[in-house]
Amino acid sequence: MNLPNKLTMLRVCLIPFFVLFAKLEGLGMQMIAVAIYIVACITDSLDGRIARSRNLVTNFGKFMDPIADKLLVMSAMVVLTAQGRMPDWVCILMLAREFLVSGFRLVAVENGRVIAAGPLGKLKTVFQMVSTIALMLLVSVAGPEASPLGQGGEIFARVLMYVALALTVVSGADYIVKNWDCIKDM
Repeated sequence: MNLPNKLTMLRVCLIPFFVLFAKLEGLGMQMIAVAIYIVACITDSLDGRIARSRNLVTNFGKFMDPIADKLLVMSAMVVLTAQGRMPDWVCILMLAREFLVSGFRLVAVENGRVIAAGPLGKLKTVFQMVSTIALMLLVSVAGPEASPLGQGGEIFARVLMYVALALTVVSGADYIVKNWDCIKDM
């Protein structure tokens, strides 16, 4: 297993630890969860960059990298929703987009076509990661008055979340429009 694939698997292995610490009470436990999540997010950037620069792109990496990304971000969104830091409808829309695009990819593969992630999809993932980090850091479980930066910090985190949501919807629609021919015979 090459280095990029090891980084992808590390990201997957970090998810249960992130969830465990995120569910524990106390600022220290939350900061450990955020640190684990940030390390996992960094591996997303590193694995692709290393794979392309060293010509280490593999079928395993093409398959597993997007799954690892989705598992990581979805885990954060579910935890944030359970803690009341993210509205459930936002989480549902983001999860729905991921399932819809994954379904399109499965149908495309059955038709002998591999659909790579586009620039909008990559930007969406970055904003989802950044917004979930902001929500973890700036939106307190105890409410806005307990937020580290007060109401301003919470507003900033929520703006990032809505930008991520907009990119999620737009990139999903773009993906469907560009790849409609995969399912047009249904």
